[in-house]
Amino acid sequence: MNSTAQNMEIPMPQHVAIIMDGNGRWAKEKGKIRTFGHKAGVKAVRASVSFAVKNKIEALTLFAFSSENWNRPAEEVSVLMELFKLVLGSEVKKLHKNNVRLKVIGDTSRFEPKLIKKVTDAEKLTENNDGLTLNIAANYGGKWDIVNAAKILSEKVKAGELAIDDIDEDVFNHFTCASELPAVDLLIRTGGEQRISNFLLWQVAYAELYFCDNYWPDFSEESFQLAVDCFNERQRRFGKTSEQVSV
Repeated sequence: MNSTAQNMEIPMPQHVAIIMDGNGRWAKEKGKIRTFGHKAGVKAVRASVSFAVKNKIEALTLFAFSSENWNRPAEEVSVLMELFKLVLGSEVKKLHKNNVRLKVIGDTSRFEPKLIKKVTDAEKLTENNDGLTLNIAANYGGKWDIVNAAKILSEKVKAGELAIDDIDEDVFNHFTCASELPAVDLLIRTGGEQRISNFLLWQVAYAELYFCDNYWPDFSEESFQLAVDCFNERQRRFGKTSEQVSV
C-alpha cells in the first residue's frame, strides 16, 4: 500500500445511534443475573465514546432506557436507575476533560429528584464543549418524541404564534429531542435482533441500519469500526437512483 492510500481518512458518519441490546442474555449465558450484564455494558459505552471521539464523529446517541422499559421487573429498573446515577457521577468529569458535551434526551420528569439533579449538573458542566455530542436516550420513545413535538406545535398554532401552513419538516424537526444534530446516518443494534424498537423514529428516516450478533458488553472499538466499514460500502441514495448519485 502506498503512502497516499495509507494517509486517506475513512469517511465517518456524522451521527451514529446505537441500540445497546443483549446485556441480559450476555449475563444469562454466564450464569449471572440480568443486572450483571447491565453493569458490564458500561465498558462498551466507554469504548464507543472513545471511538467516536478519536474519529471525530459529531454525535453519538445511545439508547439507555426506553419508555417501555418501566414494564421490566422492578428490581431490574431500580438497578438501572442506580447504575445511571453512578455512571453520571463517575464518567462526567472524564467526558468533560475530553471536550464531550453530554445531553440526556427523553422525558426525565419521571426520574427521582437526585437523578434529575445529576443529569442537570452533568449537562451544565459540559454544555460549552464543542467536541462529540453524546446523547443518552433515557425514558425515551420515538413515538413520544413525535407526539411531544406535535403538541408543542399545536399550542403555538392555538396561541397564534404559528400558522399551520408554516409547518414543514424543518419546523417540525426543531421541536424534536435531537433537533440540534444532523439526522442519524448510521443506526447500530447489537444482540442479534433486527428491529428499531421505537428509537429515534423521526431521525432515522434515511439511516443505514447495521445489526450485529455481539451482545452489548462485547461491543468494542473494533466492533464499531466494522459497522463504519459496512456503512462506507453502501450507496446512500435518499430516494434518487444509483445513476443520479454516481454523477
